[in-house]
Amino acid sequence: MVPENDTPDIPLAPGLYLVATPIGNLEDITLRALRVLRSVDRIACEDTRQTAKLLSHFGISTPTVSYHLHNEQSRSSELIETLRTGGRIAIVSDAGMPGIADPGATIATDAIAAGITVYPIPGANAALSALIASGLPSESFTFHGFLPSKEGQRRSTLEALRSRQEKATHIFYETPHRILGALEDIVATFGPLQRITLARELTKLHEEFLRGTAAELLATLSARPSVRGEMVLLIDGILTTETSEKGLSLADEVQALIKTQNLSEKDALKQVAKNRGIGKSEAYREFQRSSLRRR
Repeated sequence: MVPENDTPDIPLAPGLYLVATPIGNLEDITLRALRVLRSVDRIACEDTRQTAKLLSHFGISTPTVSYHLHNEQSRSSELIETLRTGGRIAIVSDAGMPGIADPGATIATDAIAAGITVYPIPGANAALSALIASGLPSESFTFHGFLPSKEGQRRSTLEALRSRQEKATHIFYETPHRILGALEDIVATFGPLQRITLARELTKLHEEFLRGTAAELLATLSARPSVRGEMVLLIDGILTTETSEKGLSLADEVQALIKTQNLSEKDALKQVAKNRGIGKSEAYREFQRSSLRRR
């Protein structure tokens, strides 16, 4: 049976609608999303100015109201009262799915607690779009939102993930002004040979996928005069240590750290020992053996 809300000639049912919007290409909005946005009583937006562009493009004149991180708590209470009386409200973020690293989760929780029906209206999502084209394993993955902005907290977060040794691909959102620092910390915590993917400007004109080792991507972006665009950063859940057992040399890791991090040989060796979970003496002996084999 076709759900009532999917039947165009039947009025939209009361409730809260979490509507996905395009992450770049306007063609990625769904027919259902357009119908819902035209039919609700009000659209609560992360940024009314941004949403106005979308609504104008599709000729939608539904009234809007702001709903962002700074007024989420107070606005949620106001909107819940409207929903209690049979209102129909749509929640949209600037791009993608509401509630995924964007406002929306709070009002959804409040609505459910109040006995109000919540309808997800599926659509574009940057994290999943990046994952399926990343070249990294997609059977198991974890989305972490944004990495911490402060270097110490960011590195601690990455070290905690590495220590858990999960086989899941790790997915993050990242900003242009922090991406080089994030890559440097990945090199320091996961090792220079860790496989990663960076998806930039998804679905837009200058969409780009950079795939390779952490050291390679750091070198590529460091060589650019500027780095722009919205980004999704993905880290392979298979650790460098496991990959190294299949043929990559400890000496190669040390040399990569020296090159990309400008470390001394001693400091690079110490970092590789930590990455591989072995003692410094053992790492030094293996480094000597690897170095001899490379000659």
